[in-house]
Amino acid sequence: MKIMDFLSKKAVVTDLKSSKKEDILRELVDALINGGEIEKRSRNKLIEALMAREELGSTAIGQGVGIPHAKSDNVKNLVAAFGLSRKGVNFDSLDGEPVYIFFLLLAPVDSAGPHLKALARVSRLLKDKYFRDNLRQCENDKSIIKIIIQEDERKI
Repeated sequence: MKIMDFLSKKAVVTDLKSSKKEDILRELVDALINGGEIEKRSRNKLIEALMAREELGSTAIGQGVGIPHAKSDNVKNLVAAFGLSRKGVNFDSLDGEPVYIFFLLLAPVDSAGPHLKALARVSRLLKDKYFRDNLRQCENDKSIIKIIIQEDERKI
């Protein structure tokens, strides 16, 4: 599975403005709505599902990375948004560090396999410090997508 199979090119935010967990989730869900990936009327339910998942334990896995995710009836296909915070966000990370790189994943309720594969794929790629550093230096969505495509080709 490649990240570009589920990452929406229209939902890549290179300068997240929010500084709070729930606001970051809103910004990323809004990017998916604006990109035409999910319906606007699903917004609140999706944010609720993401926050409910965060209450189980933070999806910030350390090293400046967060992978908020949820399953919902309001999503037809596995879809992801990418966000970069220049300032860093307190996301209750396992290592106590701020989060700069966000991959938000949303999946249909009945898609346990693809959902888990996507989570594993993203977390495996983001363990690579060089990859994380390159993403953080990107100035626009095109350069982020280019780096992700290169990484997809290299590590399948």
